[in-house]
Amino acid sequence: MAEVDPGSAAVVVNATNGTEAVVNGTAARFVASAEGTALAYGSLVVMALLPIFFGALRSVTCSKSKALGDGLDSKYRNASDMPETITSRDAARFPIIASCTLFGLYLFFKVFSQEYINMLLSIYFFVLGILALSHTMSPLMTRIFPANLPNKQYQLLFTQGSGEAKEDVVNYEFDTKDLICLIISSVVGVWYLLKKHWVANNLFGLAFALNGVELLHLNNVSTGCILLGGLFVYDVFWVFGTNVMVTVAKSFEAPIKLVFPQDLLERGLDASNFAMLGLGDIVIPGIFIALLLRFDVSLKKNSRTYFYSSFLAYIFGLGLTIFIMHTFKHAQPALLYLVPACIGFPCLVALIKGELTEMFRYEETPETETETETETETESKDESSESSEKKDQ
Repeated sequence: MAEVDPGSAAVVVNATNGTEAVVNGTAARFVASAEGTALAYGSLVVMALLPIFFGALRSVTCSKSKALGDGLDSKYRNASDMPETITSRDAARFPIIASCTLFGLYLFFKVFSQEYINMLLSIYFFVLGILALSHTMSPLMTRIFPANLPNKQYQLLFTQGSGEAKEDVVNYEFDTKDLICLIISSVVGVWYLLKKHWVANNLFGLAFALNGVELLHLNNVSTGCILLGGLFVYDVFWVFGTNVMVTVAKSFEAPIKLVFPQDLLERGLDASNFAMLGLGDIVIPGIFIALLLRFDVSLKKNSRTYFYSSFLAYIFGLGLTIFIMHTFKHAQPALLYLVPACIGFPCLVALIKGELTEMFRYEETPETETETETETETESKDESSESSEKKDQ
């Protein structure tokens, strides 16, 4: 059975760790057949590729909407639907934050009851999963929803304060199609919460991964290299250096991984011997691949050379990870193989084409501009609070 951690989700393999059966009065562990194992790993690869491919395509549309200032567009009218830009400073701090989170979870599982922690996490991811799945389904629902049916607009608004000092706490706009998506997602959420079925888990996991690739944007290739390089070290250290990641992976129950049963052929949908792949191994390389697709679009050459080269590199890296962990039956940090492949292949292509400098110069949102906007927003909030205090006095 393959297992994963909740951070960047390195893959851990133990082919003989599965469900137990009683044979002649003694307990024997289920060993998956070669066909079942091949089906499980092949399905994981396909499921990993889907959110990267479609998330990258949707990130281009998302980026264009942001560049045009189309924040009120029907698809991205809410702030939660707008892309979040990762700067080089964010990328440098991310491995540190991830390490603190991972070690904090490790301590929690050591001190507190695993049952209660997983119950709280299930409720938390239940809410997040419904929202993520609704957002994922929205474009599909727009296509199949009959145009002649009424599509009423709704707004969920909560404010605090009074007069000029009034501030929106929640301001969410939605329509009938969004409501249908929310109802369907809620059914899947209740199914997951009650049964923890692997199909429901995968629906939430795919939604999380696709949303991550679509809405988390790297501002340039250098930032992507910093992020992937930092998580490369993070993954290797926590897998090979300690047992923290493995311990948390075995204790953590949440839809932050994709799973597929190795005993599906023998037991059908009731199978319980799973191969698993963490969402971190999908989203982290995925946002870098999506950046290269947007770089391809910026070149205006009607080609997707860098996107396809990085996409093929991801397939190669993930295939190599699965091969090594299955061969050596030992914990393997997936980013150890994915990071060099996803960075090396596109850089080699750019070097051959003479576009390496141009690729590293490409920048969607200059960091100075992003920081200036943040400072301006902070100053305006401070000024508004000061003015409200003066009025109260």
